[in-house]
Amino acid sequence: MNTIETILQKALAGERIDGAEALQLFSIKDNLLLGNVASRLMRRKQSSDTVTYIVDRNINYTNICVTDCSFCAFYRKEKDEDAYVLPFETIAQKIQETLDLGGSQILLQGGHNIDLKIDYYEDLFRRIKQRFEIHLHALSPSEIHHIRKVSKLSLKETLERLKQAGLDSIPGGGAEILVDRVRQKISPHKCNSDEWLEIMDVAHRMDIPTTATMMFGHVETLEERVEHLLRIRDQQDKTGGFTAFIPWTYQPGNTELSLDMGIRSAVTGLDYLKTLAISRIVLDNFDNLQASWVTQGPKIGQVSLSYGANDMGSTMLEENVVAAAGTVHCLDEEAICRLIKDAGRTPQRRNMRYQYVDGPAA
Repeated sequence: MNTIETILQKALAGERIDGAEALQLFSIKDNLLLGNVASRLMRRKQSSDTVTYIVDRNINYTNICVTDCSFCAFYRKEKDEDAYVLPFETIAQKIQETLDLGGSQILLQGGHNIDLKIDYYEDLFRRIKQRFEIHLHALSPSEIHHIRKVSKLSLKETLERLKQAGLDSIPGGGAEILVDRVRQKISPHKCNSDEWLEIMDVAHRMDIPTTATMMFGHVETLEERVEHLLRIRDQQDKTGGFTAFIPWTYQPGNTELSLDMGIRSAVTGLDYLKTLAISRIVLDNFDNLQASWVTQGPKIGQVSLSYGANDMGSTMLEENVVAAAGTVHCLDEEAICRLIKDAGRTPQRRNMRYQYVDGPAA
C-alpha cells in the first residue's frame, strides 16, 4: 500500500489516483497538507487568483412530489394545504427581479409532480424565452427521468423536445450518492445510478452542458463516497460535459431521515473540507469545484478556497430546499465579493459555462 505522501506526490505529478488511494486519503490527519495539495492542483487548472460566482435565482416551480425521499424536508403531497404549482406570472415576476439585480440565469427545479407532463415544460420554457433573455438551467436528471416516464417518451426525445423549447443546461441535482445501495435507502423512487449517468451522457452528446453534485454525510460509507467520485470522473472522461462539481452536506432538519430514522449529519466543517480537497485530487478532469456556503456557511465557504474550490457558486436570490431543512445562509453579491477579496482573491461574475461576464469592479 502506498503511503499518504506517495499518493499526494503521485497526484502532484499529474498521475491519476485510483479508488483505493482516494479512500486512503480520508485517513489523513493533516488537513492543511491536503488543502495545500488541492490548492496546487486547482492552480494548475487556473493560474490566476480569480474566484468566480454567478448571480441567479433558484425557482422551485412545484413542491408536489411522489418520490418520498427521506432526506428532503421540502416536498409535499398533492392534497397538502401548502402544496403548489407556481402560476406563470409568479415565475415571470421572479425572473424579472433576477434580471433587475444583474442575474443571468435561473435555476428551475421542483418536485416530481405526476400531473406535469412534457407539454407543461415545453409551454413554460417557451413562454420564458419569449419574454426574457435569460439562461435556463433547469430540471435535474431525476426530474427528466420522471418527465420521460409520465410522458411515455424515450430519453432522447424528451431531451430533444426540452432543448428545442429552451432548456440551456441541466443542474446536477438528484445525484445524492451514485451507489444504488444508498439510493435504495434514501431515495428509492428516483432514477438509479446508471439512469442518472445515462441522462447526463445523452445530454452531453446533445451539447447540453451540466453540473455534477454529491450530497454526503448520511448513510453512505467512505468507500461509497469514493465510488461516486470515480463514476462521475469516468463519465467526464467519456463526454466532458460537466462544467463543475458541487459537493454539499446532508441537512437533517425536519427530514424523515432524521426524525424517524435518527440519522443526523456527522459531517463537520473539517470533514467537509477534507472531502472537498479529495474531490479536487480525484477529479483531475474537472476544471471547477464549487464551495457550498449554502450548507456550510460563509466562513467555511471562504476557507474552501484553500481546499481546492475556485468558485463560490450562486448568490441564491432565492433558496427553498435547504432552507426547508432549517439551514439558512444568505449572501448577496456584495457579501460574496467581500469574502473572496478577504481571502486575497479577485471576484469575477461568470455564466454557467464559466465564461466571464460583466459585473461590479473587483
